[in-house]
Amino acid sequence: MKKLGLIGGTGPASTLLYYEGIAYGVQRKTGENFFPNFTVESLSVFEVLKMCSERKFDELVKYLLNGIDSLHAAGAQFGAISANTPHIVFDELAARSPIPLISIVEATLKQSQREKLSKIGLLGTYTTMKESFFKTPFLKNGIEIFTPNEDEMKFIGEKIATELELNIVNKQTQNKFLTIIENMRKIYGIESVVLGCTELPFIFNGVNLGVGTLDTAQIHIDALVDEILS
Repeated sequence: MKKLGLIGGTGPASTLLYYEGIAYGVQRKTGENFFPNFTVESLSVFEVLKMCSERKFDELVKYLLNGIDSLHAAGAQFGAISANTPHIVFDELAARSPIPLISIVEATLKQSQREKLSKIGLLGTYTTMKESFFKTPFLKNGIEIFTPNEDEMKFIGEKIATELELNIVNKQTQNKFLTIIENMRKIYGIESVVLGCTELPFIFNGVNLGVGTLDTAQIHIDALVDEILS
């Protein structure tokens, strides 16, 4: 069994989701009264978002790499980041990391291929929706990926930072998000929507989105459980 090192805190609510998902996921797969030994290094989501908005990507790499170095020192054999937005520097981070890293983007791409999807929508932080790091792998594999318009992206990004990262679920925000998804379904014919921020499952919990969902947090958790047990 491999020891995972997880970069968490980006944000705290989704880190708890990962913690429980990994622990109980391993227990379910082994069928035993057993929880895996893994280490969490908690960083600040607000530092990450600030560096992304200011495009200080070299600083972001250093910030994340310091966390990964701590995980390696704690005995982690592989690592992961419990958030989508920091994956904007994943390639450079993976190249410099002392341990292998499992990408949330790559895991989500594989799941979309298993589901044979051809048109998907993407919700996430403004950086995740605006930049190319999440979209490019899908486009290269023949999957069209669409984002909301500029004003909608700014709205979503603001609500993630000011509500969801603080574990606040607002009904008006939820309804607006649902309208944005429905508009993408009507305009682009999306078959599924990527919940490309690991806080988004909280606002959509128990809600019918009208299309399929690719919950990046759960997809990533499943991939990490498989790697722990590999």
